[in-house]
Amino acid sequence: CASPPPPKPRLTDQDVATAVNRLPGFIAAGMRSTGVPGLSVAVVHDDKVVYLKGFGVRRTGETGTVGPDTVFQIASLSKPVSSTVVAGTMKDPSEWDRHTGLPGFALKDPWVTGHVTTADLFSHRSGLPDHAGDLLEDLGYDRAYILDHLRLLPLSPFRASYAYTNFGLTAAAEAVARAHGTSWQKLSADTLFKPAGMTRTSTEFSAFAAAPDHAATHVKNPDGTWSPRYVRDPDAQAPAGGVSSTARDLARWMRLQLGEGTLDGKRIVPAAALERTHLPEIVAQATTPTGRPQFYGLGWNVTYDDAGRLRLSHSGAFDLGANTNVTLLPLERLGIVVLTNGAPAGLADAIAEDFFDTAEHGRPTTDWLPLFASLYAQLDRQDRSKTDYAHPPAGAAPPRADSTYTGTYDNPYYGRATVTADPGGGLTLSLGPGPERFPLHHHDGDTFSYETAGENAVGRTGVFFKDGTMRIEYLDEDRLGTFTRQQP
Repeated sequence: CASPPPPKPRLTDQDVATAVNRLPGFIAAGMRSTGVPGLSVAVVHDDKVVYLKGFGVRRTGETGTVGPDTVFQIASLSKPVSSTVVAGTMKDPSEWDRHTGLPGFALKDPWVTGHVTTADLFSHRSGLPDHAGDLLEDLGYDRAYILDHLRLLPLSPFRASYAYTNFGLTAAAEAVARAHGTSWQKLSADTLFKPAGMTRTSTEFSAFAAAPDHAATHVKNPDGTWSPRYVRDPDAQAPAGGVSSTARDLARWMRLQLGEGTLDGKRIVPAAALERTHLPEIVAQATTPTGRPQFYGLGWNVTYDDAGRLRLSHSGAFDLGANTNVTLLPLERLGIVVLTNGAPAGLADAIAEDFFDTAEHGRPTTDWLPLFASLYAQLDRQDRSKTDYAHPPAGAAPPRADSTYTGTYDNPYYGRATVTADPGGGLTLSLGPGPERFPLHHHDGDTFSYETAGENAVGRTGVFFKDGTMRIEYLDEDRLGTFTRQQP
């Protein structure tokens, strides 16, 4: 039987204009509803920037406003930017299938280590567990330590399972930079940022922090207000989450993406290598709310709509204070990027979905903001312990003497931990190279808890002492969270 005809463009200039005209009101209402302090947005269509505007403030309590050139941390929107960089280094798209060799990087299975490719790691199909290495980053370990210790993690089936891993992608990007005899930042600048005129884009946290016009990261307070309480330095995973940029710069990048690697008449990225990033590499979600499967490409979420049109997207989220979204419809040469300086509240994704929904149907068919807000809230609830460690059970057994628990403990993955007795009473757990210090609160018998911190914090977590070992619930998802006490 004959193949179905290829999809054709369906959106007119007026359709896009209708969606653009709705943006200011929807954004203003969404910012009032969520309280997100600042936002910047760009829309491109037919190789033109048709909307570019900032809203709100860069930092609460100050007067500096957000504009098109305000620098935001873009979190995981870094991934499709980084896959563009890698594509820009290639003469042939088959280079995506080259083995990734990087000193200090190995996986638990030597055969997988010897066969894993750049494409495997950029599409999260290496077999590494979900968010492998992220907890090491939270504890303060550097990139070298993290990549060296990924070899201890259990693997799921190679190229047959999807699990989102920042440090797998980072390893691949670093290997590409090393193969070119340079750093990832210089490779990114020379291959993409400078040729594309992305003058305010960097992969280094220091550049973001030094930019006079940059947006602080904000988290929501219990009373509903927002504060810039944390600083997120993502240098350890720069290719996966460390890019900072502006709406204006990312509009140029979207034009390059939609222009098949050309910008302002100049070829910057080879078309075939870039096109490979847009193809499905693995199923990421077999079922979605739309009923269509979602795939992951090379740094991109890849789907096809009911009309058969390719749709590319990626969100970025720092729980310490940033949320972003980019969505492209290449056949229509249409794209939107939304940058916010608040922890995930659903606003960035809702703006993008509402925009495309309006362009397609003349008006939104769904109330997108509550939907995305509930999805992020659900993810937050899933991460939290099922035990309420803030309230010891009735009749809780008392702890034993402090000396039962104090000492130095070793763990091959998380390194050394110490438990010390405080002069005023109580115990403190120290973890990581810093180290990070966490007061322990007694819960029941030999069970204690502490308040987790960092990008992946989950509230209170349990600490269980037994027979010379200490198991930390929060660190034990991959069964690597047991520490063994050293003999005095």
